[in-house]
Amino acid sequence: MNAQPKASHFIDGTYVEDTAGKAIDCIFPATGEVIATLHSATPAIIDKALESAHRAQKQWATLTPVARGRVLRRAADIITARNQELSELETLDTGKPIQETLVADATSGAEALEFFGGIAPTINGEAIPLGEDFAYTRREPLGVCVGIGAWNYPTQIAAWKAAPALACGNAMVFKPSELTPLCALELAEIFVEAGAPAGLFNVIQGYGDVGAALATDPRTAKVSLTGSVPTGRKVYAAAAEGIRHVTMELGGKSPLIVFEDADIENAVSASINANFYSSGQICSNGTRVFVHEAVHDQFVARLTERTDRAVIGDPRDEATQIGPLVSAAQRDRVLSYIEIGKAEGARLEFGGSVPRNFAAAGFYVEPTLFTGVTDDMRIAREEIFGPVLSVLSFASEDEVIARANGSDFGLAAGVFTKDITRAHRTVAALEAGTCWINTYNLTPVEMPFGGVKHSGVGRENARAAIEHYSQVKSVYVAMGDVEAAF
Repeated sequence: MNAQPKASHFIDGTYVEDTAGKAIDCIFPATGEVIATLHSATPAIIDKALESAHRAQKQWATLTPVARGRVLRRAADIITARNQELSELETLDTGKPIQETLVADATSGAEALEFFGGIAPTINGEAIPLGEDFAYTRREPLGVCVGIGAWNYPTQIAAWKAAPALACGNAMVFKPSELTPLCALELAEIFVEAGAPAGLFNVIQGYGDVGAALATDPRTAKVSLTGSVPTGRKVYAAAAEGIRHVTMELGGKSPLIVFEDADIENAVSASINANFYSSGQICSNGTRVFVHEAVHDQFVARLTERTDRAVIGDPRDEATQIGPLVSAAQRDRVLSYIEIGKAEGARLEFGGSVPRNFAAAGFYVEPTLFTGVTDDMRIAREEIFGPVLSVLSFASEDEVIARANGSDFGLAAGVFTKDITRAHRTVAALEAGTCWINTYNLTPVEMPFGGVKHSGVGRENARAAIEHYSQVKSVYVAMGDVEAAF
């Protein structure tokens, strides 16, 4: 199996290699096989990427918004036309089942580009009458934006960051996760094919030191990170040193609340999606499932029954529903948390180990269900980022809201109830940036996405993202003479 790209980096409209950088092995998570070897960016590569982005941004910003939007929409069309091949590469890169990547990865990236391409001409200022005088505002680009991606949705994350950045007239240098370096290179190629200036969207590979160099370079105006809270703290601090703009989409330990009047089948479906989709490797996952004591046993029985039907297999097979985790290290981390859960006294209702058929190769973990979980347990407090679902019982609305909010995280939350008044009352009280009522983990580009507390700052998607990739210039216009005291 070979997924070797033309070179490690894409800079100034072409592939670039520098083998002096530390090697990065891209491993297919289903087998452990090395399918490509790339190299981390050297200082010379970093400088070339930033310099070409700085030059391209000046050219890009002079285009009319309609022209910029047209390029983004062309890129969206190209991605849509190549969805099959891009999805196959994403599956090799991440290990996610092809039935997922076909509908949730490149396609959502194309939707972001289409959306922001469409609203690019509407990014404007306002006129402010001041009697005889008046003022107006201009919404202007920030300059060169740095995007730092995570390994769970490499194509989607690259497009989610690039689309609003480019729509606002910025350029971007994007660093994928070293675990999933392949897909962003394809996106960079597509931008050039769609008519973007060379250098407008550059991709360079690397470890944490490359991200740090990008975040602290004087040519960087903004840093947008998707990652863990510890990484976010480091990047945020580095960006603050230069008073740079930031967007941080970080981790979560989100609550999913199932009231006694909920549609149990729908709540079970949402809990499956919120814990086992992408093998649980989604930051917004509802990994603390609070179930009212009146329906607790019914819920657990149905969830166990349906989880037992999950098809674990080769992610290249369209019948596969559960694929491997992204790496051996992530598999071992998840397995260690399962042991912690058992040691803390939680009841292991389902799963909890490596599937027998995949013990010899790949990074698989069974969908795992714990009950009898209490708020003080580590599996209920710490982000695991794997297919581990914790069920917690509750008795009243006030109680569950207080417990749901008892976390440093605040990325997402979900509520299942047929009482629409209670649904709105509950989500209003929940400390989370993104909430769902009677569904979970739907993130259309038209809706802002982001967290509060330790789960991040800023918003991605929707018009809200424009605020984080542009700046306002105010202009006062005097229509009469200027008075002075002397």
